[in-house]
Amino acid sequence: MLTILREHVDAIVAHARRDHPDEACGVIAGPYGSDRPVRHIPMLNAAMSPTFYEFDSGDLLRLYREMDDNDEEPVVIYHSHTGTEAYPSRTDVNLASEPGAHYVLVSTRDGAHESGPVDFRSYRIVDGEVTEEEVRIVDRYTDDSSTADTPRTEGEA
Repeated sequence: MLTILREHVDAIVAHARRDHPDEACGVIAGPYGSDRPVRHIPMLNAAMSPTFYEFDSGDLLRLYREMDDNDEEPVVIYHSHTGTEAYPSRTDVNLASEPGAHYVLVSTRDGAHESGPVDFRSYRIVDGEVTEEEVRIVDRYTDDSSTADTPRTEGEA
């Protein structure tokens, strides 16, 4: 299960809407081994495409060095789909290289890029196997991440 702050969900949705009709992408880093997303890093889609995203290699190298310096890892890797559902494409699955990360997809199709709820879903992708997981949106983390406040389940954000 992905437990994520409401402010991060709102930031991801805003990023997806802002970059529409191109796909948006980014990372939420967290302390190494914590599985707790705490630092949102919106990235530039170097492909500037409505059907594909690609992190700029220089930006990605800087991000990984920064995370390493901060003892962080990518807890969430997200991107948007602008014309299809929030489900990993074959390309998404082939590019998934962080087995410990939550892969979040947001769909801005059918007018969701302008207003209203978006489809916000999370997956684990390991060795080409896609597994959807529950998303719990919280207003804040408690000391025990498994007992976060204000739970909300997967689906629309």
